[in-house]
Amino acid sequence: MPESDPKTLVTTDWLAAHLKDPDLRLFDASWHMPDSGRDARAEYAAAHIPGARFFDIDEIADLRSALPHTAPPAEKFASRMRALGVGDGHQVVVYDSAGIFSAPRVWWLFRLMGKTDVAVLDGGLPKWQAEGRETEDMPPVLRERHITVQRQAGLIKDVTQVAAASKLGDHEILDARSPARFRGEEPEPRAGLRAGHIPGSKNLHFRTLLNEDGTMKAPDELRAVFEAAGVDLKKPVISSCGSGVTACIIDLALERIGHRRHAVYDGSWSEWGMYDDLAVATGDD
Repeated sequence: MPESDPKTLVTTDWLAAHLKDPDLRLFDASWHMPDSGRDARAEYAAAHIPGARFFDIDEIADLRSALPHTAPPAEKFASRMRALGVGDGHQVVVYDSAGIFSAPRVWWLFRLMGKTDVAVLDGGLPKWQAEGRETEDMPPVLRERHITVQRQAGLIKDVTQVAAASKLGDHEILDARSPARFRGEEPEPRAGLRAGHIPGSKNLHFRTLLNEDGTMKAPDELRAVFEAAGVDLKKPVISSCGSGVTACIIDLALERIGHRRHAVYDGSWSEWGMYDDLAVATGDD
């Protein structure tokens, strides 16, 4: 089992030992694909780890953007966290109902806002429940706290920066979507998007970074996955996916192996696939 690191990934044993710590703030960041028919907030209300708040990825976002769950302005993030009782000096742990799926997105958002004392729960709610640990259906009592945030511009890339990286080849652009979506062999789940991938990008399906039980592979295994995908780890990495959620799993894995130069293309394929003036590659090109 990987060693717990409160800045990247912690085990269920670690969380159980720290669950009642006064400076711990726990989030259920479950999110489901638009066509799943599932309601993450309703599932949270029915059962969550004791003390967990719900982090709504679609609401704690820049709602002025036409793209899904775009990273929010720093002021909005700070306002929502204050209201949820998250303040300076708190250790944040984030989990989701899939094991590791959407929780790394929130881990990355905290880091984007300058907060590094944040970790993902390895194996998430499924592992917690499989071990017979307690859940509850009562929302926590929230007391507003003061939080200071400072956006870290180096952790996020826009379409212009990604287009430049695609042209110059000075970054590794890694696409976390399934191989079939990467190659353009199956339609995108969001209507109106072209099929294929960013020219020069490499496919690193997020599931290859995880074990069958939904936990993240150990650092030496993660490194082997990157190397098998032909990734030059001496280069900075830009991660991408369908809408900026599973891309963050790549960033978490990179952080676990000590690769610090990584950023998320927040618009991901929801943006790139929409514009006809951006080149698209298909197959394994």
